[in-house]
Amino acid sequence: MAEKTSEKILEYIRNKGQATGDDLSRYLGITSRAVRKQLSNLLEEDALYKIGKPPKVFYLLAKERQQLGVDYIDPVLKKVIDENFLIITPAGEKKEGFEGFVFWCNRQKLPVEKTAIEYERTLKKYLAYKKGGLIDGMYKIKHTFSEVFVDKLFYLDFYSIERFGKTKLGQLLLYAKQSQNKILINELVNQLQPQITELLKRFKIDAVAYIPPTVRREVQLMKELERMLNLALPVVNLVKVKTPIAVPQKTLSKLEDRVENAKSTIVVDDVRRYKTFLLIDDALGSGATMNETARKIKNQNLANNVIGLAITGSFSGFEVISEV
Repeated sequence: MAEKTSEKILEYIRNKGQATGDDLSRYLGITSRAVRKQLSNLLEEDALYKIGKPPKVFYLLAKERQQLGVDYIDPVLKKVIDENFLIITPAGEKKEGFEGFVFWCNRQKLPVEKTAIEYERTLKKYLAYKKGGLIDGMYKIKHTFSEVFVDKLFYLDFYSIERFGKTKLGQLLLYAKQSQNKILINELVNQLQPQITELLKRFKIDAVAYIPPTVRREVQLMKELERMLNLALPVVNLVKVKTPIAVPQKTLSKLEDRVENAKSTIVVDDVRRYKTFLLIDDALGSGATMNETARKIKNQNLANNVIGLAITGSFSGFEVISEV
């Protein structure tokens, strides 16, 4: 009996480890269209998986993927994981929800069911700080600085949580910024938009500004954020002063150095006056940049109230909630 084309494809990939569509077309002596049809069927049957992007897509045997057997996961628990878990793999694949969680457990050599229960418990501990989709950061900043110039400070999420590492927003923020990938940036914006829209209504915001970056990149996250959010508000220009050597905040370990850095390198280039001003940053560590920028806005009489919003923030320094 003649060997089926699909079996020849599987045998070829089994021997070679991987293959492109062109490899298979040459090997089988058939058209690229015929190969694509076969590959599509094998992907649907979970016999293969693919990595990469056109024009270089590689196909590998699905059974070569490391997987853990999962006997049973409560549907409610699985839904929690599907909504909250995301990992970018070392190979650059984005794995979301339960699939990503199983992958992470596999790499950590952890039992899925037991770890899933622990993940939900840990998530609840951090969710206790979130009210109406926002985390109030005022306690932390008031216990960091003797003078506080923001009237309100919020995070959309923590950057990372104990044991499980970066949150979904933390992962998206890190890799959107590092890779300058506009698809990831767009996904990040889609996650932020509902909370930001609600914040604008709640506090009657009448102007917005975006903390400028220190490191030059071809695609700047904050500029893309401004463009994609497209808020119907005046945008106040914040200028990052050029210095002989750019020193990012994250490289400074002392709080006083971070304050000096923010004080010396950010200029508020505007003379208009507003009632309530929204100041947006990507990630908030000590809060020095946010607080010093708010100081300048207030000193220049540009706004009565300054509300700070960070996409993610550090958990360190938060008041412990006793019931969790």
